[in-house]
Amino acid sequence: MNNGGIAWFARNPVAANLMMVFIMVSGLIATGTVKEEVFPEVELDRISIQVSYLGAAPEEVEEGVVIRIEEAIQGVDGIKEIQSTASEGNASVMVELELGADARRVVDEVKNQVDAITTFPIETEKPIIREMTARNQVTDISISGDTDIFALKALAERVRDELTAMPEITQVDVVSAPPYEISIEVSEVALRRHGMTFDQVADAVRRSSLDLPGGSVRTDGGEILLRTIGQAYRGAEYEDLVLWTRADGSRLRLGDVATVVDGFAETDQQARFDHQPTVLVSVFRTGDQSALDIAAAVDGYVERARG
Repeated sequence: MNNGGIAWFARNPVAANLMMVFIMVSGLIATGTVKEEVFPEVELDRISIQVSYLGAAPEEVEEGVVIRIEEAIQGVDGIKEIQSTASEGNASVMVELELGADARRVVDEVKNQVDAITTFPIETEKPIIREMTARNQVTDISISGDTDIFALKALAERVRDELTAMPEITQVDVVSAPPYEISIEVSEVALRRHGMTFDQVADAVRRSSLDLPGGSVRTDGGEILLRTIGQAYRGAEYEDLVLWTRADGSRLRLGDVATVVDGFAETDQQARFDHQPTVLVSVFRTGDQSALDIAAAVDGYVERARG
């Protein structure tokens, strides 16, 4: 006589049916809690630290920024390896975490240690510290038409802002568009007329277009960090940069000796759709967001935009 489980269920059909119903109900309940994603989540276990040091040679970047960061974070618990790169005008520090380390805790501690550094050169920008994550792309929106790249990129940036304002979406990037670039074409004739050299103009632009730390003020509520905001971002702002001021109050501005043009950096990459220039807007999933909900929200946005 077979006393196995299959034989028992064969003799007790009601129990078998109840077991089947239980499994089906459990599956239906579980479908509401399963995270929907295009690809599995990938943990990179790395932290990136980027610091801009405009006009500095690699040796100056290493001595003034990289070494100070390495010394500040080398004692943080959970760090396996530190890899640093010093290039012209930029310091890059990549931190690899130990297996099983609490990435959020390590990121917070690294931020605290780096923010506590007070010996950075005054020309450095505020360090950018972030945890490296594998982004999960959900969909793309292609924006194309018979117009220039300025209009396409401006429209793409507007679409990006409108999408990120939706509750279902948090991360949207404009891709396949060249980065903005401001070109300054200095007139040699104008330089001679005003008794200036090209190096003097370059130094004046470098000094006048910086966000610089201005110290701190201690109050009863804590410490307030001061910073002078002088970074120029548009061609018109660069045109107004003062090169020198005479005793009588008259000023020579960059626009008096140079032509400043807002444009795009030269690149070998081009995106086209139906033989027309195009800019892509990529939508990503973050955290526990549902890829299906994001795709539905994007589809609804596109339908409304088409009108």
